[in-house]
Amino acid sequence: MAANLVVPSDITVVEEKKTVGKRSLKPWEVTGLMGMAPMLHLHYSKLDRGDKRKILSRKYDTDDTSDANKLCIRRQEAVRKEVVATNFMWDTALVMAGLTWWSFRRYNYQSRLVALPFIFYGGTFVGRAIGDMVTGRNAEFARDRFLASLPAKVYYN
Repeated sequence: MAANLVVPSDITVVEEKKTVGKRSLKPWEVTGLMGMAPMLHLHYSKLDRGDKRKILSRKYDTDDTSDANKLCIRRQEAVRKEVVATNFMWDTALVMAGLTWWSFRRYNYQSRLVALPFIFYGGTFVGRAIGDMVTGRNAEFARDRFLASLPAKVYYN
């Protein structure tokens, strides 16, 4: 029986090669990473919170004009937009739930509790759309979004 070996993906190796230092995370990036759900890796096909933190904490040389460096910078920017947009999702959902709670102030608590989860869940969809518009994620190219979705680890065959 062969054991599975998890190794860094090609893009992770290129990022590590082009890194020139550490970049400090901005407050919106830190809170966006905290708002992301934990992930159970079965096939290592997605980025988890820790992988996104590593991508965002890398610093690249802006004077380097190689294609690999440009690729790493574009990937980092796409991941940054995704992480920052997560803040808007949670904020909008909480604001919509709070406004629902306030607008039902003349009713009993049972009616509030019935409406609250539905409005909160709907608020996450509205918040994603708002976050994508504010960060400019809705206007980015599909190749940039694809770069942001490449996994950091893969199974070695």
